[in-house]
Amino acid sequence: MPRRKSSVANNVGAGLTTKQLKRKKPLNADLLTDINPLTENQIKLFDSYLDGKNLFAYGAAGTGKTFVVLYNALKEVLSEDTPYRKIYIVRSLVSTREIGFLPGDHEDKSSLYQIPYKNMVKYMFELPSDSDFEMLYGNLKQQETISFWSTSFIRGTTIDDAIVIVDECQNLNFHELDSIITRIGENAKIMFCGDASQSDLTKSNERNGILDFVRIIQQMDSFDLIEFGVEDIVRSGLVKEYLVHKLAMGF
Repeated sequence: MPRRKSSVANNVGAGLTTKQLKRKKPLNADLLTDINPLTENQIKLFDSYLDGKNLFAYGAAGTGKTFVVLYNALKEVLSEDTPYRKIYIVRSLVSTREIGFLPGDHEDKSSLYQIPYKNMVKYMFELPSDSDFEMLYGNLKQQETISFWSTSFIRGTTIDDAIVIVDECQNLNFHELDSIITRIGENAKIMFCGDASQSDLTKSNERNGILDFVRIIQQMDSFDLIEFGVEDIVRSGLVKEYLVHKLAMGF
């Protein structure tokens, strides 16, 4: 995980901008802590993001791909100087593709996979207590700064003024990837994060779909593709040791 600089939390909601006042529960972007990249490819990811590129970040697990993208997206969405108002985190769990049959709206159904992202966001803010963070995170959700979608709910929509993060994209077939990218509207951009070695897809034609998708976006000037390797793993101790040996043995 990238290194963050220590900062002192100020009053939530202080010094509100016009953009923030339009939200249901305004939030001051100054509460975000400063985070620096730790590896060469994290630096590339930061730089490409700052250049305004759409991104396809792929490779080894534990390299901070999703964390870096989500952090930069939050910085932009909470800034007065950008057109982006929302972050949509989109993913599909293969085992829950039939999520549409479960009770509740898309937010209720997507709660199955929201916890890791909440933990990431907690690391991005320096607050005095867990209760302060719970209030802040609740505000982010209520003002719809961060929303969670499954692929079942994105069809037929057009996404404007937003940053879309498609995580675990190795679990999406070509049709799903195609459906998501064609939803991008005005003042919007899209970030894909994934690790092909961890795909939960079982059919070979579905597993190969992401390769066809990558061949298309490789031809697009608006995209940067960044591959992460073992040298980029930033988790410590047992987890890093396990991931390194897992990859070395071809699993």
